[in-house]
Order: sequence, then structure tokens, then C-alpha cells
Amino acid sequence: MSRLFIAVDLPSSVRGELIDVLSSFEGFKLKLVSPELIHITLKFLGEISDDMVPDIASSLDGIECMPFNANIKGVGVFPNFRSPRVVWLGAEGNFKQLHEDVEASLSRLDFDKDKREFTAHATLGRIKFMPKEQMEGFLAVLDKLKEVDLGEIRVDKVFLKKSTLTPYGPVYETMHEVLLGRK
Repeated sequence: MSRLFIAVDLPSSVRGELIDVLSSFEGFKLKLVSPELIHITLKFLGEISDDMVPDIASSLDGIECMPFNANIKGVGVFPNFRSPRVVWLGAEGNFKQLHEDVEASLSRLDFDKDKREFTAHATLGRIKFMPKEQMEGFLAVLDKLKEVDLGEIRVDKVFLKKSTLTPYGPVYETMHEVLLGRK
């Protein structure tokens, strides 16, 4: 069994600014994601039998979405500012179509479609509990970063990734790469 997800990686061209954004949250009670692990999740599959990986890879090869440019900008939180649990970095582009193509390709293998509406984002950190005395400063940092612009990226690949959870954080391994527009 492997813990699998499908994602778009952020290129190294945005890593420097990404590190600056992450450093804005130092001192607050949240668990930040390592910059090299930050990605845009298109679909989380969960624990999947290893013998399904070739079928999943083959299905993903049927994605019809063409490569596109996307803007990586804006920082916010889920579910809301009163009770933040996830700090995210926004992504604007043809991600909805790409997500729909991923969903369609996997529906042939009886994967359930996501119940929540898809919102393209990269998770920057998770919050279990934010002390009241930190909340005002935390919200001020969010306000400062709500319009941050990390620039444009080219989305031309999708990855099937395996996530292995360790005491030091997750380790990601690419199981399959899909080049968009190669059909």
C-alpha cells in the first residue's frame, strides 16, 4: 500500500520568494511545509494498493488538458480567518479544467470524485492551535501577504506522487510523470 496524490510541482524559479513568504510566519504556532515539498495538489488518492499504480499512471496519461501559464499569488487561510487551520498560497490558471481531467481519468478506475469544490492552492502550513496573543500579529502578516505575487509558472506536467510519512515530515517520491499536451 502507498499513500498517493496527484500534483503540480512549483518550479525552482519561485522558491526564493516562497522562502521569503514562509519566513514571514516564523515565530507563530504553525507547522510550515518545507519549500522543496510545496506543490499544488490536484487530487489526494489515499492509501492505494501498489499493484494499482500502473493503472493509475495509464489513466493519467489520458489527460487532455493542454499546458498553460498560471500565476502564483496571494496568501490566505482555510476555512476562515476566525479559525484558521491551513495557510495557503493561491494559484490562478486553468487548474479547474486540469482537475476535471484528472477526475475523469480516474473515474474509469472507480475513484470517487472530490466532494468539495476544487480550489487551486499550495499548502504553506497547518495550524492546530493559534494562541490568542499571536492571532492579531498572524492576521497582520496574512493581510500583508494577501496580494503577494510570486510570478508566472508554466504548467506542463502532472505528477503521481507517493507520500511516506516520517517523524521528520513527509518524503515524496514521483511514481509517474504526465506531460500535458502530448496526446
